[in-house]
Amino acid sequence: MNSDRRQYLTPLERQLNRRSFLASTGSGIVGGSLATLMQRQSLAEHPAITGQPNFQPKAKNVIWLFMRGGISHIESFDPKPAVTKYAGKSISETPWKSVQDPKRLKKLRVVATNQDTQRNKLYELQVGFKKYGQSGIEVSNFFPNIGSCIDDIAVVRSMWTTDDNHGAQYQFESGRHNVDGFYPTIGAWITYGLDSLNSHLPAFIKMGVKYPQVVNDGNYLGPAFDAVRLNVDPNNPLPYAKPELDLSTAEQQAQFGLIRRLNQIRAAQHPEDSALSARIKSYELAYRMQTSVPEVINFDDETLAMHQMYGLDNDVTKEFGQQLLAARRFVEKGVRFVKIMHGPGAAGAWDAHGGLKANHTKLAAQVDKPIAGLLKDLKQRGLLDETIVVFATEFGRTPGSQGGNGRDHHPFGFSVWLAGGGLKGGVVHGATDEIGFHAEEDPHYVTDIHATLCKQLGLESHQLNVPGHQRLELDYGTPIDAIIA
Repeated sequence: MNSDRRQYLTPLERQLNRRSFLASTGSGIVGGSLATLMQRQSLAEHPAITGQPNFQPKAKNVIWLFMRGGISHIESFDPKPAVTKYAGKSISETPWKSVQDPKRLKKLRVVATNQDTQRNKLYELQVGFKKYGQSGIEVSNFFPNIGSCIDDIAVVRSMWTTDDNHGAQYQFESGRHNVDGFYPTIGAWITYGLDSLNSHLPAFIKMGVKYPQVVNDGNYLGPAFDAVRLNVDPNNPLPYAKPELDLSTAEQQAQFGLIRRLNQIRAAQHPEDSALSARIKSYELAYRMQTSVPEVINFDDETLAMHQMYGLDNDVTKEFGQQLLAARRFVEKGVRFVKIMHGPGAAGAWDAHGGLKANHTKLAAQVDKPIAGLLKDLKQRGLLDETIVVFATEFGRTPGSQGGNGRDHHPFGFSVWLAGGGLKGGVVHGATDEIGFHAEEDPHYVTDIHATLCKQLGLESHQLNVPGHQRLELDYGTPIDAIIA
């Protein structure tokens, strides 16, 4: 080190050499899954965005709950008594035999798969339904706690997609069939369009199960817009987030002070080097995250009643409940987008080709109480007004049987719901036909959910573009104005 640079250093900084710095930080904060975080540029410096809403927003944050595998819409939020009435009959023997007309399927841009006779035989509903709230919306007995919140929920019963396999999970987030390749997800687009609300935390966080393959949310937007994966464990929330060496807080501060000073010297010599400025900010963010993230996911300051509200006192609901409680704490601190994936396995645990009743009974028990706890908690804190909660799945399930007591994939019509953030509550929008086959009334492709989120967050979807990367009109989606208050 040149003698003229040493004059800027404190005594403690002088004790640190370059090798120890790299050993303690290179394998720590900068390593592993945080390597891309260290390379991210400030959102405000990205050439294509301002970081500000295009118009007055009604919401600030999104909590994205995704049930991997495909929940049966007709056994959750879209009751179809006709399926039970005609159970055992083929679809061609019902008044709705035209639902399998290839011309109708073609309108939804879906190539119909071969459906054997058994799959075409209607399979009776495996659960009862009950009306909830002042709105009287019917919700299945799998989700009684969510049902108790129905007056704060907008149910969209007319979703459709084009992928009849589990690539539809990524399609729901990106808008593209996987044969098109990989594209940015809605979480990446939102954090691309809006600046962070908290300089101590990432703008985009994901928790829960992982995709079986490596999927980068940012894609061509760059690693700056990938979600940062977190564990709900205050002792180890971020892979590689702890220094390799046992350092005191003062020593860590000295290390970052040292590298900052050296970078500032370099920046003064090369003021045109914007990448250096971005790198400095990345190191600073990583250091702040070391203390900020564990504090957020430490629930010691939450009351016993709050633990119980999220189901943390029950082994069935504890894991998912912890993720949702963490989500509330993160949006409370200003994290823009929190994505939580439920349902392990390559396809996703909700993929009930057989034993649907047992499958959905088990999985619904894991998520029903925590989700209701999240909605009630956000509402009582006044956060539901500015936070949109999305409950989604990649497609529905067939009205016909498969394997005797299961249902197959069904992209032609299914349900999702949204709550908060200036959206109406206690409403149903769109509809499938009498047996839940087609999205017949007000059909919505998956990116209409994206456009709705963008509108509530003050973003114009069509302005979310990157030079050199063409987006299809379908990619932008259309806001579902009927559910916007």
